[in-house]
Amino acid sequence: MFALLRAMLLIALLPVPLGAQTIRVASFNAALGRDGPGLLLRDITNGKDDQIAAVVGVIAHTAPDILALQSIDWDHDGAALAALAAVLRDAGVDYPHRFTAQPNSGLASDLDLDGDGRLGGPGDAQGYGNFTGQKGMAVLSRYPIRTGEIRDLSPLLWRDLPGALLPLHADGSPFPSAAAQAVQRLSYTAHWVVPIALPGPRDLTLLTFYASPPVFDGPEKRNQRRNHDEILLWQALLDGALGPVPENVVLAGGANLDPFDSDGQRDAIRRLLADPRLKDPAPASIGAALAADQGHRGPNALDTVDWPKVGRLRVDYVLPSSDWRVRDAGVFWPAPGEPGHDIALAASRHRLVWVDLALDIDRPAPPR
Repeated sequence: MFALLRAMLLIALLPVPLGAQTIRVASFNAALGRDGPGLLLRDITNGKDDQIAAVVGVIAHTAPDILALQSIDWDHDGAALAALAAVLRDAGVDYPHRFTAQPNSGLASDLDLDGDGRLGGPGDAQGYGNFTGQKGMAVLSRYPIRTGEIRDLSPLLWRDLPGALLPLHADGSPFPSAAAQAVQRLSYTAHWVVPIALPGPRDLTLLTFYASPPVFDGPEKRNQRRNHDEILLWQALLDGALGPVPENVVLAGGANLDPFDSDGQRDAIRRLLADPRLKDPAPASIGAALAADQGHRGPNALDTVDWPKVGRLRVDYVLPSSDWRVRDAGVFWPAPGEPGHDIALAASRHRLVWVDLALDIDRPAPPR
């Protein structure tokens, strides 16, 4: 795997976590979705895929302690995730603790959920997908995941979210139908609450998701509304509207929404970023800062994705709760000509976002 060997030569040259008193939490849309079931496992195990090698290089360079991955195909036995973890271990980053679960993407509904008048298409799955588990999610961790305490909010019906912004026909009736809204889940991919045991005096609770793109819509704005509500699910959780309120949280995932320049309902991500229970470390990169200005209102340095035609936006986030102390933060997007620049671009249109948090705290940890 020539590309991987080349990438590994750069490990010593790029940022690493600050040491035992910090923990690095990262989010990365790694573009590990494939066109059919089993293909990702094939591509990982044959050792010939340059894009996978670049993904491994990015993760090895940044060395997160906890990594929320988006856009990785799910399989029932977790074979693809295990194979990826083995390649990462060979590259010097070991994640003995992992979690994945069946996402809503590709999960058949047997109803017309997208309103196109046909059944069985990818838009009729609970989340868009050509097969069960396409472009799912995973969590990789150096520290034990409290799997028995994980809360999977993915089955939550969209209509059951407090204040749900459900799509409607022009006459005010449910879109595409009342029957569809009776089974439609909110999560496009998944929403997970994942407790992780840390070596310090408290645990960390990872909140992770991968929201619907707020585009490809008709006049009912179904995707836009869904994206809005997927983002605001986290505020409902922190409000106590969805059960116990988690503590010591870090929200890490893909919102698919920029607070300044997206076509979606930007108030959702603005509200989340302004929530006093969370803090925005505003991770930045030199690569994005030096890129040609594109006339967007958002700061170029904070961009995390580079889409054809749409351009660069900030859509990937790591937001710790306000009681964490942030030591450092960044987006892995080296400047042109700098070590790691080529593999960052080869890995995914998205860039890995990371935040370093202090493990020591100024107040006693709550009893477990």
